[in-house]
Amino acid sequence: MLWLKSIQRSRQQLNRLCQLCNRNQIRFHTASSVRVRTPASLRSTSFCSSLRPLSIRYSCSANLPQAADMASKTAHFVLPNTQPIADLDCKRAFENLTEKEKLYAHYFSKASWDGGLIALIQSSPEAPLIFSLLHRIFVAEKPAELKAKALVAGVTPEDFTGFLVYACGVFANAGNYKGMGDSKIVPNLSAEKFEAIVKSSAAYASEPRVAKTFEKAKDLIYALESRNEILGFAPDGITTYWSDNCTKEDSEIVNSWLTSKRIEPYMCRTFKVLENGKTIYDVKLGSVVDSSQDGITLPLEEFKGNQFRVTRGDYQKLLQRVNQHLLEAQKYAANGNEEKMIKHYVNSFEQGSLAEHKDGSRWWIKDKGPVIETYIGFIETYRDPAGGRAEFEGFVAMVNKESSAKFSELVDRAEKLLEYLPWTEPYEKDSYLKPDFTSLDVLTFAGSGVPAGINIPNYDEIRQDEGFKNVSLGNVLANINRKDPIPFLSDEDQTLMKEYKVKAFEVQVGLHELLGHGSGKLFRIDENGAYNFDKDNTKNLVTGETIAKWYLPGETYDTKFGALGSSYEECRAEAVGLYLSLQRDILEIFGFKDKVEQDNIIYINWLSLIWNGMGVALEMFNPKSKLWLQAHSRARFVIMKVLLEAGEGLVKVEETEGGKNLLLTVDRSKIETVGKKALGDFLTKLQVYKSTADIAEATKMYEHYSEVNESGPHPWAKWRDICLAHKKPRMILVQANTEVGKDNKVHLKTYEATHEGYIQSWVERYPTTEIDDLLETIVDKDKKYFPTAFSN
Repeated sequence: MLWLKSIQRSRQQLNRLCQLCNRNQIRFHTASSVRVRTPASLRSTSFCSSLRPLSIRYSCSANLPQAADMASKTAHFVLPNTQPIADLDCKRAFENLTEKEKLYAHYFSKASWDGGLIALIQSSPEAPLIFSLLHRIFVAEKPAELKAKALVAGVTPEDFTGFLVYACGVFANAGNYKGMGDSKIVPNLSAEKFEAIVKSSAAYASEPRVAKTFEKAKDLIYALESRNEILGFAPDGITTYWSDNCTKEDSEIVNSWLTSKRIEPYMCRTFKVLENGKTIYDVKLGSVVDSSQDGITLPLEEFKGNQFRVTRGDYQKLLQRVNQHLLEAQKYAANGNEEKMIKHYVNSFEQGSLAEHKDGSRWWIKDKGPVIETYIGFIETYRDPAGGRAEFEGFVAMVNKESSAKFSELVDRAEKLLEYLPWTEPYEKDSYLKPDFTSLDVLTFAGSGVPAGINIPNYDEIRQDEGFKNVSLGNVLANINRKDPIPFLSDEDQTLMKEYKVKAFEVQVGLHELLGHGSGKLFRIDENGAYNFDKDNTKNLVTGETIAKWYLPGETYDTKFGALGSSYEECRAEAVGLYLSLQRDILEIFGFKDKVEQDNIIYINWLSLIWNGMGVALEMFNPKSKLWLQAHSRARFVIMKVLLEAGEGLVKVEETEGGKNLLLTVDRSKIETVGKKALGDFLTKLQVYKSTADIAEATKMYEHYSEVNESGPHPWAKWRDICLAHKKPRMILVQANTEVGKDNKVHLKTYEATHEGYIQSWVERYPTTEIDDLLETIVDKDKKYFPTAFSN
């Protein structure tokens, strides 16, 4: 830890020097940046942000030392003291609900928040302990009270702000790894000062468990060995979806067996254990019940020389709380569809049954046009390094009828609009099942982050054969930053981007979710040997030959495409959004009828995605492991490379100041010619490989465009340092709480968009330490699977 102490001292000296320079108005040469599960433009790009510690290279007439060189070990892992907080405003929408609707929203929100804590357990071994430590501290006293004692103990105000920001980061990301990017979050203060703050707290003085929890977690909070820098399989990362001793090769063994048993891994984790001299893969389902049950659990069996079993009872106590709240919400359901939906959700979490969750999702799809939209369960597979196990999340939102009108028209015309896509009819669903598509004001979104739009459920057979829903999260989009400088663009492009990026992003989200994720067909053969496509006459649009590959019984897109699948599908949806945004009749649906405005929307939509691909995405690439850490970022980098390789001057990226700055230019006159052809050809390949389960060709193509070149005309590995020097933190959104008052009415409690306000929202969400006791119990039960973290 000696090197870390030295770094922290240097950091403090550098910050003081920067503050001195700023007071004396010494000019800094700076440029700003932006990053979407929430949109890239939600990032703060303020001047103050550009002075955050350990993130950018400083230059001024005082010849400041280079922070990136001084502390490169921690720079990428620290949230700056200027971490922006924004308000996820839903007050007006909530107040328009009836009392019955408010009660439904209240209890479903409580179920979502309790379920969202499962994401802590799915993040890192230490994440629940860190949450518990911080939560106990702030339940015991307010930040201002703790700060007064910490200052007496020798902590600086800057150190204390770093402590608050770290707490916000852990609460917002459901753990100490970023929900967007999967890299570790390390406190922006020394380990000694962190410990001084903890030991100054009322919680530490009054509750012995705080000291014990701190002792277990303190080294893990700061540990930055190569393995625990990012989430992933050993030896390159940390994951709790798999026990410490599991590798990528183990995941392939397990997934092969799961496919043979027709088991989808959404609700499970896998632990490799030694019992009676035998190595066993224990596939453990999330459920309240932990006993055996035919049709859900499986006894020990051998498959290809390995031993497997399916057990249940993971996340038991948390799922028990989820179900209690869901049953309360059910009492206030608006209709039979919602009642049946909740019944199946409860059965799913009680039993560990994915089939029950699918049935609940079917009733959810049938619940057309609800006033309150919800979804809950093991949903997104982004963070499982094998790409199949899902993070728990839940949301509650109110439908914005005015904003939803344009999406309704888009849905009504969707079947015709799909004809604009570059693949032929056999590659599209046999019949288009019109989904709900609504604009929502989010009340609650629990998990490791808040997205801008959603297309669910993720179950292939339901989406293709029964339907799905799309939502655009309007009050998330409302937080897009339209004021601050945008790096790597000309002044003219920056002006246009600020004026049109909100409008363009709304178009992109709508097309991405509805016609991106909602399009395309998977070719299958069923258990009886029947094909769901014309095998003899359907041509492979890439080779021109007849179709030779398809999904076998038990195979799904997620199990077939594995870790590649999430980014590949996000890339397909993003490309569909760009491609269809060229259609003027589609832009008219969104209310853009003037040709000049349409031209600008098209240009900014393309420019914005390309800019995200070259200027922001590289933050999510780990140069040591050569791994991409985030699905959407990799997808945008790939699309940028496709359009760059199209040539003819469509896209240009050049280094304008050696090691300091880049310039992106897009020839808007060539978007509808060169750009459309290149993107159309690429989209065709994406769809053909997905439809035909051709993981080999998909991987070959996608890896080519994902390559971060070390040299050549576009040395992205070198330019990554420039991009990191301009990066800005993602916005953290403070969410409201609901409570039932003495008048038996539900009241909305909102908070200031500050670090203290954000922390207070979590304290009032969980006003006692009961939840901390529960999380610590789960960690103690699971620690045998993670000896790297818990050697004792």
